[in-house]
Parts: sequence; structure tokens; C-alpha cells
Amino acid sequence: MRAARFISVATVLALAAVTGCESSGDNEAAPSTTAPAGLGSFYGQKPSWKGCGSGFECATVQVPLDYSKPSGEKVGLSVIRLPAEDKSSRIGSLLTNPGGPGGSGVDFVRQAARAFGDDLRRRFDIVGFDPRGVAASDPVKCNTGPQLDEFFATDASPDDQNETNKLGDEGKAFAQRCKTKAGTELPYVGTMYAARDMDVLRAALGDNKLTYYGASYGTYLGASYAEQFPKNIRALVLDGAVDPKLSSTELLIEQAKGFETALRAFADDCVKSGGCPFGNSADAVIDKVASFLTATDKKPLSNSRDSRKVTESLAVMGIARALYVKEYWPVLRQALTQAMQKSDGTYLLALADEMVERKADGSYSNQTDANMAVNCVDKPNPPNLATYGKAAAEAKKVAPRFGPFVVWGGLPCVYWPVQTKQEPKPVTAKGAPPIVVIGTIRDPATPYKWAQSLADQLSSGVLLTYDGDGHTAYLQGNSCITKATDDYLITADPPKDGTTCR
Repeated sequence: MRAARFISVATVLALAAVTGCESSGDNEAAPSTTAPAGLGSFYGQKPSWKGCGSGFECATVQVPLDYSKPSGEKVGLSVIRLPAEDKSSRIGSLLTNPGGPGGSGVDFVRQAARAFGDDLRRRFDIVGFDPRGVAASDPVKCNTGPQLDEFFATDASPDDQNETNKLGDEGKAFAQRCKTKAGTELPYVGTMYAARDMDVLRAALGDNKLTYYGASYGTYLGASYAEQFPKNIRALVLDGAVDPKLSSTELLIEQAKGFETALRAFADDCVKSGGCPFGNSADAVIDKVASFLTATDKKPLSNSRDSRKVTESLAVMGIARALYVKEYWPVLRQALTQAMQKSDGTYLLALADEMVERKADGSYSNQTDANMAVNCVDKPNPPNLATYGKAAAEAKKVAPRFGPFVVWGGLPCVYWPVQTKQEPKPVTAKGAPPIVVIGTIRDPATPYKWAQSLADQLSSGVLLTYDGDGHTAYLQGNSCITKATDDYLITADPPKDGTTCR
């Protein structure tokens, strides 16, 4: 979730379309006219919606950069919506966030809005937004394409102090570039600010109460909203939950363990499918992958796309990308076969590039920069390289293939120019209506135990389980998950706590 190397976004494009369900619900409530002191102009704004292609409408909503200084500098949030198909039975807006942090909510809705349930699309405007610092919302932009190429290719499984120092140098350089290019913005891009923005969006959209679907990091954003505005909630779905009470390094270590779980699921599937080229047992497949990564550490792979060498770090990133969604497993099988048999990392590199939104011309979206900027200010970070190295060593013990790569990916936060002393704590959202938390048992990026923990922390948490693979559940096309989620969003009546879908 946290490291720029392993960004958790809802991977909807490769997923099967979902089906809707029929239900009933109350008509839209009158919009709230109450705004916090000094923020009336923000809460009372009416977006100027304009058509932006394929039936979508786009607008910009203004929020204060610093909520303690509402008359100061402003941030324009890019917003998109697919209007409800049936205006006569419209309930309101369904605000969404795809995760990251750093994922574009505008792009998410453009790509995925029509994959939401039929009844949801009929009765809700499906709304996405780019959070502050992301994509089209005053983006944090620190690094050039070549600089990010170097950052991602750096050996994130150091074998000696020289390699560790190289990681430290890359982390320092990343942080310094963000201080130079985005220093005034960095204190204000954290999740707590983005959650406050969501309440401005709720009012600007004309909704008395918030209806929200958040995936991956979007669950942390949604939980933060619930903690700050429990009385303003109509229905919240938190899919692929992040555990708010964990420290920054605890999150990374647990995420690395999640990728190990997903790798074993891939290995089991490869063997059961027959003709697995990597071994005749899951253990043999995992050993083969581990040996391949060790060899790639010593001798990087070539690729036919450009002049880059496919280092061990890039190979691990490519593997991780494919583990996010089960539909990519055949691609991973092909990529590993190409890499192991031909020393050709072309397919793995393509997966890695997709993971971090690297374009064919060598440029990147601002996903990585925004991801780091948000994560580094959300929670306290280890004080120095040596302390951080201890966390990476712990991760390697419990997640040998992924631990070091996931943990070292967040190293720039050690050197970040803006630090918080606010320790993580449980989120209770006392006074909120039922909040549905969805967990996928073999989720690689947000381990199932996080969903269990968040549902338990929330005073009104309801756990919905998907016994399956891949990152997040709702847009995977499982009819049980789809119906339970759609029914709740439409009626605000949750499924029974502990419901499991298969």
C-alpha cells in the first residue's frame, strides 16, 4: 500500500464486468445547508458541469489548501461523474476512490463506472475525483522519467553496506527533489486533508449524507472520513481494507506477507492447471522463482522494448503487478517462462511499467510522487537508514521473496522534509451508521486480516468476506459480492456481519 514500488490501486480494467441487482431505496434527501465555520463558500459552491465525452460530465471543486486558513491558497479538485440513468428514482451521488494513494479517481470512473451494478448506475451518479496532489488536482511532481527509472531499478534487496548506502542515496535524492519542487504543498497532501475535501465534495454534489465506495487505500481515506464526519454518512463500502492502527513499517511488512500468500496461490494454480513449466508442486514453483530472482540480482535481464536492464527489483515489481488480479496469472506464467528460458525480461518489464504508470515515451504519471507524498506525511517514519534496515531485515524473515522490496520502497520517507508525530490509532467512527468492510482472503496487497481488524475497530463495522484471489472484491464479478454491496448502497441496510461469498 505504502511503498511507491507497490501501489495498491483497484485494478478494474482486467476484471470481468459485474451484474446489477434489483432493490429499492429512499429518494435523495435535501442537501445539507450547514457548513463548518469559515467554509460556507466552499460548501455552498455549485460545480459547473460540462460534457467531457462518452456521457461523462466534468467539473472542478475548490477546497482550501490549509483548512485553518480558508481565505488563503486554494486547490482545485478535478471531478467526474456518470449521471444516474433514471432521474426519477435517483438516490444521489456515489463517490468513489480507487486507492493508491496516487490513483486517479477521474481515470477510475472513466474506465470502470459502467462496470458497477446496473441498479447502482440507474439510481446514482457515479462520481470520481483526483485527490489533492494527484493527477489533475494540483499534482505533486518531483521526479523526471530517468530519475524514476533509476529509483525503481535500484537493488532493493541489498547484499552489503554499499548496496544499502546506494538505496539511502536514492531515498535522499527523491525526498530532496520533492522538497525543492513541491515543498509548500507537501504538508497538506495527507489523508486527513483529503478526507475533509470529501465532505466539501459531498455538499457541492448536493448530498445531505455521503454514499461512498473506496478500494484499497480508498478504505483508509473512507475510514478517515468516517472518523471525522460520522454523522454525515449514509453508506460506506471499504473494499480491500487498510488497517489504520498499524505503523508505517508494520503495514509494509504485512503487505509483503500478502504478496507471499498470493505467490503461493499462483503456484498452486499453475500446478493444478497442468504442464506448469516451473515445477510439479507449489513449493517447487516458489523455489524456482526464488532461484530466478537470485540469478537476476547477479545478472539483469535484457528486454526488447528499450535500453533498460531488467534488474531483480524490476522483476519483482512485474511479478507483484500480475499477482494483483487472478486474470493476470496466465500473463505472469508467460512472462516468467520468457525470463527464465530466454533471459528476456520484456514481459516482466511491461508489467512493472504498468504498475507505476510509466508510459512508452519514458515519462510517468505523478502516481509515484503522490503516493510517496501522502504516505510520508500520514504516519511517523523510522529516524534513519539503520533503523529502517532492521525493518527490512524483519520483512525478509517473514516474506523472503517480497519483504525487502516492499519495505525499502518507502525509504524516501525517512528523509522527507515534512514529518508527523501523530501516532496511528484505531478508527472507531462512533455514531456512524453501519459501514461495510470487504476483505478478500488471498488479497496480495491488503491482507485479509486488515479487513477483519478494521471491521472490528469500527463501532458499526460489518465484515463481508470474499473467499477468493486478487486485490479487492467488488469489481471481480462475483455475484454474491455484487448483490450484497449493491443492496447495501441502495437501501443502506448492510448484509449480515460475517457473510462469506465464494
